[in-house]
Amino acid sequence: MLARFKSWLAIAAAAILFILGARRSGEKAGRANERLENLERTNDARQRMLDAASRRPHDRDALAERLRDGKF
Repeated sequence: MLARFKSWLAIAAAAILFILGARRSGEKAGRANERLENLERTNDARQRMLDAASRRPHDRDALAERLRDGKF
């Protein structure tokens, strides 16, 4: 009877450990997904800043010309 109880206890402990491990794995996946989303937002903002910088007037004369043409 004691051996049967130990085997059931071992099965229950294994199931609990499996569930806890799966939960921890899911939490890690969630954190990794959040980091990826943050990285994508940061990269998008950086790319927009670089695009804007590439279209800027190169000197004061170019700025004045753009203002006169109404393209600014």
